[in-house]
Amino acid sequence: MKISSFAGKPATSEMLVNIPKLVTAYYSDVPDPHLAAQRVAFGTSGHRGSAFTRSFNEQHILAITQGICDYRKMNKIDGPLFIGMDTHALSVPALAGALEVLAANGVDVMIAGMDEYTPTPVISHAILTYNKDRKMGLADGIVITPSHNPPHDGGFKYNPPNGGPAGTSVTGWIEAKANELLEQGLVDVKRVSLDKALRASTTHKHDYLNTYVADLCNVIDMKAIHNANIRIGVDPLGGAGVHYWEPIAERYGLNLTVVNKAVDPTFRFMTVDWDGQIRMDPSSSYAMQSLIGLKDKYDISFACDTDHDRHGIVTKCAGLLPPNHYLSVCISYLFQHRPGWHKETAVGKTVVSSSMIDRITAKLGKKLYEVPVGFKWFVDGLLDGSLGFVGEESAGASFVRLDGSVWTTDKDGFIPALLSAEITSVMGKDPGEIYEGLTKEFGEPVYDRIEAPATPGQKKMLSALSPQQIQIMDMAGEKIESILTNAPGNKAPIGGLKVATKNGWFAARPSGTEDIYKIYGESFLGRDHLDLILKQAQEIVNNTLAAPLAAKGN
Repeated sequence: MKISSFAGKPATSEMLVNIPKLVTAYYSDVPDPHLAAQRVAFGTSGHRGSAFTRSFNEQHILAITQGICDYRKMNKIDGPLFIGMDTHALSVPALAGALEVLAANGVDVMIAGMDEYTPTPVISHAILTYNKDRKMGLADGIVITPSHNPPHDGGFKYNPPNGGPAGTSVTGWIEAKANELLEQGLVDVKRVSLDKALRASTTHKHDYLNTYVADLCNVIDMKAIHNANIRIGVDPLGGAGVHYWEPIAERYGLNLTVVNKAVDPTFRFMTVDWDGQIRMDPSSSYAMQSLIGLKDKYDISFACDTDHDRHGIVTKCAGLLPPNHYLSVCISYLFQHRPGWHKETAVGKTVVSSSMIDRITAKLGKKLYEVPVGFKWFVDGLLDGSLGFVGEESAGASFVRLDGSVWTTDKDGFIPALLSAEITSVMGKDPGEIYEGLTKEFGEPVYDRIEAPATPGQKKMLSALSPQQIQIMDMAGEKIESILTNAPGNKAPIGGLKVATKNGWFAARPSGTEDIYKIYGESFLGRDHLDLILKQAQEIVNNTLAAPLAAKGN
């Protein structure tokens, strides 16, 4: 993975996206539904793309929204639809198009007042709050965001009545319907003007901000943070939660400073990510340089990505904590400081998250629920309370309320961020210091991830890897203990492969949102051992991708 010479440095003017050109392309460029790259495609987090590549244009949004309306009608989902957008440039026109279709279809829509941005977890929270104790007239939602993707991207995601990301059966149906509508020239898309949509009797204003903020005391010990009066620094990274943090501080009396209040669709205030792209990733040390530079000014600092469903924690002693480190700290703390949780409540993790989680969970005497990549796999467990805490290596997490009932079924960046302040307040140590203590008890793992380009065909081959393709018995000097293509927790296909030994593992899988593949690896025996694991993993992937070429040559 080649690191750009611009990584960690302030974005230059040449890097900034031309917003007028981007929005013009959104409206004027027409996607060709016969080209795979220009069709609607739901990955692990909805449909994403760029207007410049004709993968996120007005036609996509109109078709997807009509598909959602048809899906709602078919499944008798007739409650309100909660909708929100983040601060990406394409989110504004996408919201407009969605409202035009929703109003024409007679859907009751809940939009934020004052043209406010709405974070992903706030939509999930609104859906679940409305649906509590209801059997009929259930609500669902749409989140318009490409998460932490670069400024030229757009994203569109559907959340059914369970409040979480839609499962593959749902997204598959909506995707097929949307592409059918595209192929037919949108003739069956119902639509009214934006002005008429906004004045429609079915379009309602909803106070997302205050409803969510007022409920935070039921998932975080806000009184402990208030009483400790620790200094907290927050960088919203120009995202949808930018106007939430000061009301949180005011309501709960927190000593909290928002270090950057700027909202700019070019995100010119960011430092550049590892590949030279502007990316609002709170788990990237390159993108987080501004907040890392302020670490000594606060007792704890944190940031969230553009739709505030991911978190990044900055401590005085360790700087930016790698996501796996902080997930481990969260699990260790929560399951010892939530007496209201049921004793059978389990820990959820993805197959590419750290094995440190496995060791901590075992010590706590809790059940581990390991699933493929994708937050949708955690939805049911969060909903019924059987999962207390769930997390992904990419800094996505959520957990249940103080009483063990559901908070959100989508990733929530606010509550892990605020939890870092609770931990610091209650323990008298920041999460970095606590993780250091955990390594003394459980060992110190070294974790890494590498990425490389992959065509759609190559991604398909990688997702179909099987244990039979692994001919080796040992990996990096240790006997292979397991070769998995299905996750241990729910037996669902990983969409790749995971190979583990006593002290290390790797997983290889194609990305669900980009034309790349990823190899994750971890070792409890040090960096040299991890390098050996990653080298063998790379060889396995290379051989897999080369196999069709070799067969063709014969």
